[in-house]
Amino acid sequence: MTSWVFAIVATQLTGTHSGDAFYNQLMGPVIAVANQKGGVAKTTTVHTLGAALAERHHRVLLVDLDPQACLTYENGINPDDLDTTIHDVMLGRVTIEDVIVRANDLDLVPSSIDLAGSEIHLLTKTGREFVLGRALRPVTDGYDYVFIDCAPSLGILTLNGLTAASHVLIPFQAETLSHRAVGQLLETIDDVRAYTNENLEVLGAVATMFDSRTNLGKRILEEVSATHGLEVIPPPIPRSVKVAEAPERGRSVLTHARHSKSADAYRSLAKEIERRT
Repeated sequence: MTSWVFAIVATQLTGTHSGDAFYNQLMGPVIAVANQKGGVAKTTTVHTLGAALAERHHRVLLVDLDPQACLTYENGINPDDLDTTIHDVMLGRVTIEDVIVRANDLDLVPSSIDLAGSEIHLLTKTGREFVLGRALRPVTDGYDYVFIDCAPSLGILTLNGLTAASHVLIPFQAETLSHRAVGQLLETIDDVRAYTNENLEVLGAVATMFDSRTNLGKRILEEVSATHGLEVIPPPIPRSVKVAEAPERGRSVLTHARHSKSADAYRSLAKEIERRT
């Protein structure tokens, strides 16, 4: 899986690179939202949680760490129109302050397809897993929450997200394949703790696109907790066409369908995240 990456890292890291000194400089919660399986509403969860916390008067920064740039698009920004993105930050061409844009009540570090090239570039660099964390360090004290939308993979970009984070949140769909992916991600998190970020905390899992009418969904919720010792943070987010409609309008479901069950569930989830961090 990712053991080859960490084998290289282990031979290159010395001193306190993976210790407390670097990460203690991160001021507020930096939450990586990760699952290498696509289609689990990871990006929607980042966007909507950020919006819900902004409603609660928190300063929120969203970081789009996915070359597909779906988080950028969901915030009403066309990635093709941007001169600089997180790609330029990862290559050291600009600082992260240079690329932050305002999207409604949120600040966003946007992405584009160019970010796929960053992964290739970083493979040749020593300390490659620390690039994002070092870039974020000057701005984290300006925000109450930073959310990192990780790519649906376990490559260098996702390792950067996990290495930069203080916490990780795992969205999953209540189905068998998504359940299996949670176990694979937890193995990667253990590797990250061993080599690059020993203080990384797992906030828990979030059940998305949940259909309470099916026995499968209910059973998977129980199995995720029992099999992996992983708390499923309430409430589950119900499946809704309103959530699917919101991105094409460049907004979250909180404004697109303010009083929908999904909007209410994300607001409740935001309160839980607030309480746990």
